Amino acid sequence: MNYPMKSMVAAFALLLVAITSCNGSEKSDENNKTVNLASYPGNTEKATFAGGCFWCIESPFEGIDGILSVVSGYAGGKEKNPTYQQVSSGKTSHKEAVQVTYDPDVISYSEVIDIFWQQYDPTDDGGSFYDRGSQYQSAIFYHDNKQKKVAESLKEGIDDSGIFDKPVATPIVKFTNFYPAEEYHQDYYKKEPAAYKSYRVGSGRDRFISDHWEIPKEGKYPKPSNKDLKERLTKLQYQVTMEDATERSFDNVYNGNKESGIYVCIVSGAPLFSSTDKYESGSGWPSFSKPIDARYLEKPTDRGHGMVRVEVRSKFGDSHLGHVFNDGPDPTGLRYCMNSAAMKFIAKDDMKAAGYEQFMWKIK
Repeated sequence: MNYPMKSMVAAFALLLVAITSCNGSEKSDENNKTVNLASYPGNTEKATFAGGCFWCIESPFEGIDGILSVVSGYAGGKEKNPTYQQVSSGKTSHKEAVQVTYDPDVISYSEVIDIFWQQYDPTDDGGSFYDRGSQYQSAIFYHDNKQKKVAESLKEGIDDSGIFDKPVATPIVKFTNFYPAEEYHQDYYKKEPAAYKSYRVGSGRDRFISDHWEIPKEGKYPKPSNKDLKERLTKLQYQVTMEDATERSFDNVYNGNKESGIYVCIVSGAPLFSSTDKYESGSGWPSFSKPIDARYLEKPTDRGHGMVRVEVRSKFGDSHLGHVFNDGPDPTGLRYCMNSAAMKFIAKDDMKAAGYEQFMWKIK
């Protein structure tokens, strides 16, 4: 759909903004990080996706720890240096797309794709919501065979989950090119917030997302007061979560737990990890290859004890969980080394009654 038509859709839905909040995945300006990729000292990799309007795919990745850059653009076509007018009118073979640059030692490709699935209708093979045509069809452009295998496995998992009534139509194709879009399209959700939110509502994207996924929101998982935490938590739980302590290895509740279910934040109740992604690392602490959703976590740099590590915190609980290391198993290569005292285990049979039924598909 061309820019004028998008503007009309936004204007049509503007009245709904007053009564309809955005999908919750947008980050406030203070949480967005600007990273100079040329001087970034860590490792970097790229992920390229198409999911319809690039405004709506760019913004959900902003402000997530480990995500260094998100750029709207055009991908997969034969024409060089295409313009927005050419692509949006269907006069090229390109798709509107976004390119995500991330640090694989902080967030895995698997985690990035998990977020992507939740931003569009992956069963639509004719476009995306109001935007019709091949230029708005979805795609995952893999940069290497490892990405291809991860994408194919996760696509199969979505198909098997029963979340959608139809099979996933998103093709997984080899990356060939990416051209950044014009500057006025970059960070559009910040430059024109009212028009952006109106477009999301008017196109039906927000409604579709809320009908199929849990949207990470602080209001659903509030942090109790410090007084309440001291009364509710054990001494060890409080020391670990609020004072960044570390429990003893091999002498903790969940290191050897092999029961099926999910692990949630002991402070806020936010979902953190699935038993499917738990493995025996030999460290003496419960270890996972990935979280349920990276948007429930924060990963600041920890320079304590004479080391430089990546801390893992519960975003809504504002609580210490553990650390993530780059010595984990395939396909993520990461080891989320967690404190049992920072989590509560919900057995699979109890998940529905406890309010976590929407994550049942994560348990294999």
